[in-house]
Amino acid sequence: MNGINVIISNKYQPLLLNLEIDVIKHITGVFTIEELAKEFTNFYFNKMIIDITAIKNYENINVIQTLSVNFDANKVILLLDDSEVVNSPKYISQLVSMGFYNFTKDIATVKFLIDNPNTYKDVANFHQLNEINEKPIFNEFTYNNSRGFIGQRIIGFKNLTLDAGSTTLVYLLKKHLEKNYRVKTVELNGHDFALFGDKNLDSISSSEFNSYVSDNPDAEVILVDINGDTSGLIDEIIYLVEPGLIKLNKLILQDNEAFEKIEGKKIVLNRSCLSESDIDEFEKESGCKVFFNIPNVDDKVYNHEVINTFLKALGFSRIGDDSNGLFSIFK
Repeated sequence: MNGINVIISNKYQPLLLNLEIDVIKHITGVFTIEELAKEFTNFYFNKMIIDITAIKNYENINVIQTLSVNFDANKVILLLDDSEVVNSPKYISQLVSMGFYNFTKDIATVKFLIDNPNTYKDVANFHQLNEINEKPIFNEFTYNNSRGFIGQRIIGFKNLTLDAGSTTLVYLLKKHLEKNYRVKTVELNGHDFALFGDKNLDSISSSEFNSYVSDNPDAEVILVDINGDTSGLIDEIIYLVEPGLIKLNKLILQDNEAFEKIEGKKIVLNRSCLSESDIDEFEKESGCKVFFNIPNVDDKVYNHEVINTFLKALGFSRIGDDSNGLFSIFK
């Protein structure tokens, strides 16, 4: 897999040419995001290393936001230049808000990040949450090259371990988001939403989902509780893991490659009692990075700091604060 990396270079082409990694494609010049999207549509790669000066108008953060819509931010490594704008705390904070956690000015670090990608906790110190709360600092909802929608983000939540809490988490996220966003919340192939007694929760079959999206063009956010197969219209999927030993043992017994199959995806620990050191050990033994750790929360309370922080980590800038080994089963 390491042999299918892509490099997009301009100013730092000489440095990137000397980078001792396997590359399947290397283009040089200055490109618009639309040109890059067209070039790499349906092109499979491991990591895309981008010399930021190769992006036209890269100092405009909305241009970088368009990049995040067209490409999986988890697969992108940004090599930054010496621009005062690009190195400003505000610009870096916005990169983190968009999900770009792998950025550096050091060419040697680029190589390191290919095999050791950052998670949110690695760059959380760059995230200026107070500034984000005061004022939206970029347009979160722009053109999506794959769906054509403007102003809408569709996020699916799927239990990886059995009953990891996707239904309740989606409900809580909806209650937190609807203070600042137009939100629709839907479960696919289930009827658990009826238990919340909230008429604004929808339950449909997977076959109805495309029509559901078309019927709700004004929703800025559509949260999807996924049961069974996923839909092609879902922009991003978050995999939930309840990290209890019994739940993890059942998962591994059912599919011992479960974590390999979602390598590089957003994994969230839910209903978690793990400490930071426990999470480090979980990552080492499972071979996966944890995007976020959510403890047990009261589902009757709709103002949890941890839920707000999770939504900020996902890039929702309008969110305000209203208020042997441990896992030896992987061996």
